[in-house]
Amino acid sequence: MRVASIVGARPQFVKAAMVSRVLREAHEEVLIHTGQHYDANLSQVFFDVLGLPEPDMNLGVGSGSQGVQTGKMLEALEPVLLDIGPDLVLVYGDTNSTLAGALAAVKLWQPVAHVEAGVRSFNRKMPEEINRVLVDRVSDYLYCPTERAVEHLEAEGVTKGVHRVGDVRLDAALRHEHAARTKRAHRGWDLERGEYLLLTIHRPTNADDVRRLRTILESLDSSGYPILFPTHPRTRKVMDRFDLADRFKETLQVVEPLDYLAFLSLVVDAGKVVTDSGGVQKEAFFFEVPCITLREETEWEETLEGGWNVLVDANPQDIRHALERSPEGAPRREQFGDGHAAEKVVATFDDPG
Repeated sequence: MRVASIVGARPQFVKAAMVSRVLREAHEEVLIHTGQHYDANLSQVFFDVLGLPEPDMNLGVGSGSQGVQTGKMLEALEPVLLDIGPDLVLVYGDTNSTLAGALAAVKLWQPVAHVEAGVRSFNRKMPEEINRVLVDRVSDYLYCPTERAVEHLEAEGVTKGVHRVGDVRLDAALRHEHAARTKRAHRGWDLERGEYLLLTIHRPTNADDVRRLRTILESLDSSGYPILFPTHPRTRKVMDRFDLADRFKETLQVVEPLDYLAFLSLVVDAGKVVTDSGGVQKEAFFFEVPCITLREETEWEETLEGGWNVLVDANPQDIRHALERSPEGAPRREQFGDGHAAEKVVATFDDPG
């Protein structure tokens, strides 16, 4: 079987690395990078660290508005998929690359497989939510990371081709757990294990609104914790424009985006993780690190159990309370599978169900 795998953004590289490793043992894979993330710290470094094969082609689409970026991807992908003639087109997650890949394939009557199907935040203002829903509607194979994702699809009337396989992000976390626990990346910034906050912000709601971003940073700054902030390029632009790094320099260390293993090591050793990223919420949960999510909702409601993840939006009082709280019991990461999701995905290729 010839499989065209389409990736374009940092989270997809992590997931594809797990699936490609298994996929290439039994099938032919053509790896297509849309170029959605083109910064070396968000792209090439992940291929290097994770052992993901170099893309067979990079479409170099780059940044742009939602419509422009998706349109450029569609235009670039169609002739590529026509030329490859894959038996299956594999897409991951919820980015514009995911949507463009699925639409380009289905319009060419090429079967679509969606890894991370059925995930819902129920916030239609998020572009990612629209992407998820649309991709699930046109997919022939729907690989769900949790039972809740299966239930979401059932509620929408989608039952054919649905497989609960677990989360390939857990596959990656378990595969690299030993290296993450022994790397001690926090020492590079003179931080003490368990005594710092690891912060990530990239969603437009937080990153593009300077007042909201300033409120978040002020609330964290008042906690007294040292804060390490690997900064997404879009967030860095706002930080630089309004001199926010300098304003909070007593507690905040702003650094470039990190490779997967270095970042995972920082998650493992953090006192708490503060983020608006879905993937980072899960990684904190997998490694029993309390997480504070800078959103009103999460697509990963499983992580809320026992208080391991707390939703605070950008409310200063909620942020302060979350910093003071401790979770109860141990997180049940088995909800996300057994660490063999990639094998289960590939095993179904000959039978969509």
